[in-house]
Amino acid sequence: MTRMTRKPLNLLVVQADQMTARALSLYGHRLVRTPQLERLAERGTVFENAYCNFPLCVPSRVSMLAGRYANAIAMWDNAIEMPASIPTLAHYLRDRDYHTVLCGKMHFIGPDQVHGFNERITTDIYPSNFAWTPDWIAGERYRPTGINMRAVVDAGVCVRGLQIDYDEEVEFAGVQKLHDLARFHRDRPFLLWVSFTHPHSPFITTRRYWDLYDHDAVDPPEVPAFDVERMDVMSRWLHYAHSGDLHRVTDEHVRNARHAYYGMCSYIDDKVGRLLDTLTDLGLEDETAVVFTADHGEMLGERGQWFKQSFHEWSVRVPLIVRIPGLASTPRAGELVSLVDLLPTLLDVAAEGDAPATVTPLDGRSLVPLMRGRAEAERPNQVVSEYTGEGVCAPCRMVRRDGVKFIYTHGHPDLMYDLDADPLELDNLIGRPEYAAVERELREEALRGWDPERIHDACLRSQRERLFIHRATGGEPNYAYEYRVGDGQRFVRNASAVGAKARARYPFVEPTPFLR
Repeated sequence: MTRMTRKPLNLLVVQADQMTARALSLYGHRLVRTPQLERLAERGTVFENAYCNFPLCVPSRVSMLAGRYANAIAMWDNAIEMPASIPTLAHYLRDRDYHTVLCGKMHFIGPDQVHGFNERITTDIYPSNFAWTPDWIAGERYRPTGINMRAVVDAGVCVRGLQIDYDEEVEFAGVQKLHDLARFHRDRPFLLWVSFTHPHSPFITTRRYWDLYDHDAVDPPEVPAFDVERMDVMSRWLHYAHSGDLHRVTDEHVRNARHAYYGMCSYIDDKVGRLLDTLTDLGLEDETAVVFTADHGEMLGERGQWFKQSFHEWSVRVPLIVRIPGLASTPRAGELVSLVDLLPTLLDVAAEGDAPATVTPLDGRSLVPLMRGRAEAERPNQVVSEYTGEGVCAPCRMVRRDGVKFIYTHGHPDLMYDLDADPLELDNLIGRPEYAAVERELREEALRGWDPERIHDACLRSQRERLFIHRATGGEPNYAYEYRVGDGQRFVRNASAVGAKARARYPFVEPTPFLR
């Protein structure tokens, strides 16, 4: 990647929240319109099989920034802080004289709200304290975020909502910062990480984006809802954790939610376009590598499931598009990759082909060779994801190798699917004699360096300590990052997400009552 320019490439990372790859035109969806992502992909690489390493916001984002699996740095759930001593992408890039800026959601917990970035130019949308600590002793119905199916049954059109408030602010700040970087940081390369909160639930969008889609053409889930008795243990836990038994979800509710979600994806696509337009206007397009991805996916009614936290494809698969100026890249890469690969990839870009040094071993590998169409012989075609957050009661882990996915739920039966033959994950292969060797190998891989008994005990201890601290302090200080006066009270702070978002919806919709 030798370049003749005076300084290394700038880096722009654009991140969506809860965006599944399965709902995008680049990944084969026939309806959803994302022309700006397609524009980005024209000169880059679409990774067709990209996975998150933890289908939940905080651990996924921290894992991505650290280039390490969440269990290696004790990131168990959505209310746990990353130690300030863990090096992040921002630290590594600052060591190479980059100016690093965080704009938007990152969902850091605790007093360190920058983790190496030179600047943070917006507040966060979600709590930074221990308010959302899980409680496995209380069971899967314990819902610290207030998550429930009202996000589905009340889906539809709005004029304004809390997530729109936030993402409009993020877009403005991100575009303004690009202008400032072009004017005032000309002699240094930069990293600008712009992180939006769409298309996260609740599923509401403005009339402009709703009207992009014909309601009658909105597709139903490929796999209909299962009876609770037919669900695997992890899916059954999540069914109750999402209050799936407290609302009757009709076909029209599902269509409304999917319709709004498609509009929310197009909303994000427009924001990507404005950032790309700004790079072009500033003459930075050929000096800036661009990445687009999401922290995890969204089940969107498949199998009757919603939100994330699952290892099924709609939840764990994410979009990943990378454009590096000067790199003759392959348009699409089918190898298995994951979000821990981003840190070594961006260091590879920043180092301009030199071997980038890190102070601790990473769990990811640079994607640059794959973009060149040169798969490395020593790179396993394998990804790992794990889950220890709210909604489950024991450690869970997933390994996909080539076309086979293995799911481990501690203390409960395993699952295994051949995704090439069974892309909808309906035929559990556990116990089949012809798959015995693969089952054994993948189970060993799932447990390699990952002790579920130790992790279970560590999670329970951490939950107990954080729940006690939160109760004793009332959640103060709330650690919210304050970019401007009053940020400590804006958006979701020491409360549930569902209630705060419902109050901010305009026109207000009286929440559909629970069945009981």
